[in-house]
Amino acid sequence: MVMVIYRVALVFILFGVVSLMAEQQQLSTKECEALGFTGLALCSDCNTFAEYVKDQELVSDCLKCCTEDSDDATSKVIYTGAILEVCMRKLVFYPEIVGFIEEEKDKFPSVKVQYAYNSPPKLIMLDDDGETKETIRIDNWKREHILQFLRGKVKPSSDI
Repeated sequence: MVMVIYRVALVFILFGVVSLMAEQQQLSTKECEALGFTGLALCSDCNTFAEYVKDQELVSDCLKCCTEDSDDATSKVIYTGAILEVCMRKLVFYPEIVGFIEEEKDKFPSVKVQYAYNSPPKLIMLDDDGETKETIRIDNWKREHILQFLRGKVKPSSDI
């Protein structure tokens, strides 16, 4: 009887370890781009992302697409502004992004909307000089994820 309990416990432990390893498995660049994580290359960014976005599946996908970084200071980067770039013809396929543009965008004066032919939806993060520092695909993001991310990564307009 004790041996059966021991074996059952061992199976559960092994299952847990395999599940944990599978959860942390790295995805290919193409798979990551399809999930919308082109610009989130550092795992510290995923950890910061997790502070603002409470969707465990989205954070898990981010962690599968990141690279370990040595300096945690990079996760504290705050941008001066951003450009939300999207193809106007493809907007019909992204109702969450349309909702953000129509109802939430005005809360972020330093975020501009730019329409570019055939461009997938993405946030282009800008530094103090208006130079591109990071590009993040947001195809699969919900409106609240965009809001939370921008609140954490873009300086409020009063700081500009």
